[in-house]
Amino acid sequence: MTSSKSAPSTPGARITARKITIDLTIMTAIGVVLAFIGPFGSFTEPLAYRLISWVGFAWLGYAIYSPINAIADRLSEALDLPRVFTWGLTVTLATVPMAIAVWLVSRMPGPYPMPSVQVAAEQYFYVWIVGGGITAFFYLIEGRHVPASIPTSHPSDPEPQTEAASPVAPAVELAAPSLSPNPLLDALPAELGSDVVALEMEDHYVRVHTALGSELVLMRLRDAMTHVSDVEGRQTHRSWWVARGAVEDVQREGRNVRLILARGVEAPVSRAQVSELKDAGWI
Repeated sequence: MTSSKSAPSTPGARITARKITIDLTIMTAIGVVLAFIGPFGSFTEPLAYRLISWVGFAWLGYAIYSPINAIADRLSEALDLPRVFTWGLTVTLATVPMAIAVWLVSRMPGPYPMPSVQVAAEQYFYVWIVGGGITAFFYLIEGRHVPASIPTSHPSDPEPQTEAASPVAPAVELAAPSLSPNPLLDALPAELGSDVVALEMEDHYVRVHTALGSELVLMRLRDAMTHVSDVEGRQTHRSWWVARGAVEDVQREGRNVRLILARGVEAPVSRAQVSELKDAGWI
């Protein structure tokens, strides 16, 4: 999971395995609860059948719906659409294969007659309610609601100079890490150093980019930003924080703006932030 070559037993790989284990444990618990409740007419089936089918559906749903948040983020950025709209769109699309799978499994071993429009619509609606509700639950516990305008510069930092002629902010020395315990820096492998150049949100985790590589840390972006408050930087996108001194260039493609950082890392800039970064002398 890091940018350096490493074995699957690296901290990043362990974090990913831990994430999947936790998620599947939650999905198993949800499947068991649904089995005992027996929604959508399934209560008439034997408990053993309900347990197998609902837990199986929960695991299948995790495989289908889990990529939604990342896809919704990319669509929101690429199409300049509200995050809630792209999330709803991806849930609606992902429900199609899930509804088909539920319809096929519930009629095993067959036959499989072509459902009427009404039956298909009802089946889709029920799956959409369950799948969308569980996906929204994961969305909320991931702590993804981070306002794009949260300032992360230290309150005592001087106002940035805006008269610089360079198209990017002048390089400044990153502040040395504090000697007090820092959960974010302490979670990084020693070979990555402690000069944080960017933070990138990835589902339940934050990818910490340093001048030497990157690593996943089990932490919300909001919390991670508090641990780099002594570094001059700001949140450039709902899923990115960037250290000002790490900006090496600015890339523009139409209305899309990206900050080029060390090691070729590209940090997107939301369109709402472009004018603020211009006023602050970043671009």
